[in-house]
Amino acid sequence: MITKRILHIDENHPCLIEGLYDLGFENDIAYETPREEIEKNISPYKGIVIRSRFPIDQSFLEKAKSLQFIARVGAGLENIDVSYAQKKGIYLVAAPEGNSNAVGEHALGMLLSLFNKLHQAHLSIQSGNWLREAHRGWELEGKTIGLIGYGNTGKSFAEKLKGFKVNVLCYDIKAGVGNENAKQVSLETLQKKSHVLSLHIPQNQETNGLINASFIKEMHHPFWFLNTARGKAVLTEDLVEGLKSGKILGAGLDVLEYESSSFHSIFSKTDRPKSLDYLLEAENVLLSPHVAGWTFESHRKLAETIVSKIKLLYSK
Repeated sequence: MITKRILHIDENHPCLIEGLYDLGFENDIAYETPREEIEKNISPYKGIVIRSRFPIDQSFLEKAKSLQFIARVGAGLENIDVSYAQKKGIYLVAAPEGNSNAVGEHALGMLLSLFNKLHQAHLSIQSGNWLREAHRGWELEGKTIGLIGYGNTGKSFAEKLKGFKVNVLCYDIKAGVGNENAKQVSLETLQKKSHVLSLHIPQNQETNGLINASFIKEMHHPFWFLNTARGKAVLTEDLVEGLKSGKILGAGLDVLEYESSSFHSIFSKTDRPKSLDYLLEAENVLLSPHVAGWTFESHRKLAETIVSKIKLLYSK
């Protein structure tokens, strides 16, 4: 009789299944199986592995009678009813360490591209223009970079900024997280001093809509904005107004408020928000499709992190 069965709801790096098999687990695949069918058969499983295909809510968890752990191959747990899972004694596993380097590099790439107008310059040359003055950029040296959230990705970004002569500040709800790469300050101080604002926060009730008109108004300097964290942390309409007014000098967005759980439906022509249309057309906006943490290397590292944490769970 199989006593350690895991259901894989999303596809991940092959080393994940290989590693769990080596730990003695039987791995069942349900990459294309509808949620309704999964719910009918979830009862015997000890664990599930998921990314973002559908939410793991109370209704689902009530049917998972034998569930001991949920592993999300990603940085956060926002698509899981965390409080109910914990109430049921289910161990929750995420892998924020697995893609922190990738996110830090992506944020730096976006920042340098915005400062140097690389995207606009490339498109201009493709159109047959050679406009040097129009694409004069800025230097990072002497700027203050403000990071909201100083966990894995915030620390990774700050470490990569060490090679530039910049001042890095961080704000976090946890005390004492600052280090040699970033000085921890109050949110008010960060808003007063920063020329660049970068988000590195999870999605929850406290962070949803954090960047809004009031927040933008409290920023002392016109600033560049980066979001490689979660789209719902930003009210896009307010962001667009900040771009139009010049308070926000440019934005690098790897995530959007309008993302669906599958990330594929935001470009619907029938009800697309006007603020999204603005972002798609603005020259000082750089967009990427939620891939900051989605490198070839992080694909493996995320899987390896999950395996190591499940191994630790069963070694206790």
